[in-house]
Amino acid sequence: MGSFIGLIVVYVFFAIMGGGNFRGAPGFSSFLNFGSEVGIIALAVGLLMIAGELDMSVGAVVPASSLTLAIVAGDFGAPVGVAILAGLAVGILVGYVNGLLVTRTGIPSLIITIGTMFGVMGLTLGLTVLIHGSTGVFLVPDPLTKAIFGQLIGNMFQVSILWWAVFIAVVFFLLHISPWGNGVFALGGDRESARNAGIPTNRLTIQLYMLSGFAAAFVGVSQVMTFNAAQVAAGRGFIFDSIMCVVIGGVLLTGGAGSVIGIVIGTLTFAIVNQGIFFSGLDPNFGSIIIGALLLFAVMSNDRFRALALSYASGRKN
Repeated sequence: MGSFIGLIVVYVFFAIMGGGNFRGAPGFSSFLNFGSEVGIIALAVGLLMIAGELDMSVGAVVPASSLTLAIVAGDFGAPVGVAILAGLAVGILVGYVNGLLVTRTGIPSLIITIGTMFGVMGLTLGLTVLIHGSTGVFLVPDPLTKAIFGQLIGNMFQVSILWWAVFIAVVFFLLHISPWGNGVFALGGDRESARNAGIPTNRLTIQLYMLSGFAAAFVGVSQVMTFNAAQVAAGRGFIFDSIMCVVIGGVLLTGGAGSVIGIVIGTLTFAIVNQGIFFSGLDPNFGSIIIGALLLFAVMSNDRFRALALSYASGRKN
């Protein structure tokens, strides 16, 4: 509820400041296109945060997967389908390594994933320059692949919006309907109790990191198809943007609480602020101030509504 109120307030503010362009198709396409990419990653990062974990490596996986696709298809002449699978495999592999290191070493996930982030960044840069000779790779996909992953609908809306909807449906089922989701909440609530209850905590943790890596790799694939190019420096903004969306959406930083609907609302709110700055003509430097204030407001309001909900539930039991 706190996230939803924040979404309404933010949209009304920028609808007034941004004028007709923001309230029309240009505004909707702008924040939905932005939100769809960060939203796909935010869903997977949100699951990890509900489970009490964190993944900082997503910002390195995005360019690693996109460059893998572009190099395998462009430099080595492999079919685009094979190159896409290679790009997705990079994300899954990084996620598996993250999960394995977190479960085997006991080192906090923040430290582990920062380490893998820099490791993947270094490998991506070094191998791209070694193989291709530059830090950017151009690729023109075939019409079918372009239509599936990078087409513009009505020359304004990216097809990634539809993929975001698919991810929302799948993750909603996994977290809120299937028994698998109960394990995610239990993992974030108390790992030891979850293990004693028979939940395979290590396997579940690895699965969550692999899902996070897959989501980041999928965004990398879609970026290549959308922009016909892959860059080493792309993707770094996703690291904190995805976490911001999740926190604004009401997921507890300590784990154990959160929802897919909240993450979607948080993503839309963040996207509206991010893109609304340009439509309103405000100084872009104020964007960080607004986002920071929004984050604080969301955290405080979410905590307040959570406390009210818990007190109401306790009163009903009594």
